[in-house]
Amino acid sequence: MIIIVTGMPGSGKSRIVKEFERRGFPSVSMGDVVREETVKRGLELTKENVAKVSIRLRQELGQNAVAKLTVEKVRRLLEGSRVVVIDGVRSLDEVGTFRSAFPTEEIIILAVHTPPHTRFERLKARGRHDDPRTWEDFEERDWKELKFGIGNVIAMADHMIVNDCSRDEYEERVRELVDFLLSKLRPSGRGGGQRILAEH
Repeated sequence: MIIIVTGMPGSGKSRIVKEFERRGFPSVSMGDVVREETVKRGLELTKENVAKVSIRLRQELGQNAVAKLTVEKVRRLLEGSRVVVIDGVRSLDEVGTFRSAFPTEEIIILAVHTPPHTRFERLKARGRHDDPRTWEDFEERDWKELKFGIGNVIAMADHMIVNDCSRDEYEERVRELVDFLLSKLRPSGRGGGQRILAEH
């Protein structure tokens, strides 16, 4: 089973990834793949350089460039785990790349929705060097993500979890959803699954 985790910046994707990791399942960050490529090209690991490399990769290899570079990492992880989580998918082209590379695996898209003002406040509080400090910066970053096509991935998600509550309640929602997905784990083949909407 391959779990694709998607959502806008600051929505709470990392909490889902960490829950799978806590249970012993590995993950791959597509953002880390771009950062690795930035270092390989001899560039300093800055926000600007990472953004430039992300654009260059897509110019060189197509819109699904980062997914192509992620495929081999996922393949190696699947040799030792029945579940692998992919964090940071931004387009349906990338989803299609994974479906083509792993035709026998069940691939599930899991999206997180969090209201924009809530995401903005969380990103400001987080204070990472690339986090927006003004609402204008936040909107600009969101539009960049949407231009990549992340909204289409969210719209096509198999499962949606809503993060509009306290941290404890959100963590409980995450645990419940992960429990559900793992309960459907099959030895092989592609399976279905019912949609879950976590409501406040």
